[in-house]
Amino acid sequence: MSDVLAILAQVGALITGDHIVYTSGRHGSSYVNKDALYPHTEATRTVCAQIASHYADQEIEAVAGPTVGGVIIAQWTAHHLGYAAGREVLAVYAEETQTETGKARTFRRGYDALLQGRRVLVVEDILTTGGSARMVVEAVEAAGGIVVGVAALCNRGGVTAELLGAPQLYSLATVPLESWSAQECPLCAAGVPINPRLGKGHMLR
Repeated sequence: MSDVLAILAQVGALITGDHIVYTSGRHGSSYVNKDALYPHTEATRTVCAQIASHYADQEIEAVAGPTVGGVIIAQWTAHHLGYAAGREVLAVYAEETQTETGKARTFRRGYDALLQGRRVLVVEDILTTGGSARMVVEAVEAAGGIVVGVAALCNRGGVTAELLGAPQLYSLATVPLESWSAQECPLCAAGVPINPRLGKGHMLR
């Protein structure tokens, strides 16, 4: 199995030793930039093949991911699963929607009908809080699909299968995310400048 962190570092998706402000407003020194991975099709193919290999014996019939990054992972993973099984494995995505109780994910464009009664693998790029993946799990179940598990490129928030409401969770890599409030940030105290290219609006969830 390829070293996923090495692949991410090779394409510039693994950033360490920097000073970053996350979308939460907290400060940190590292993150995984999934957007730097996707232009590299061979690297993307390789990491998704590893996800598919892990779930190859679970009779997956469809792969579902959240927009935007999960769309690419779902396509590649479904391709590899289908090739290994000798049959078609569908790939769909769940879009964000606003409900009376807050944000949710839903399958539009007739994708919900494709999931009914099928065994579904939910995929995500980076797990930080797990909120997006959990919403996809809930959307699959609402569409009548059977969630077999969740897979992610990287778990950087200590997310568990229980938190996602899924039977199992498989992550290719784990990158603990150490962060501090702006008032407690040791990088600020040391005068390390914030990287403006990787600040709010550029960060993953």
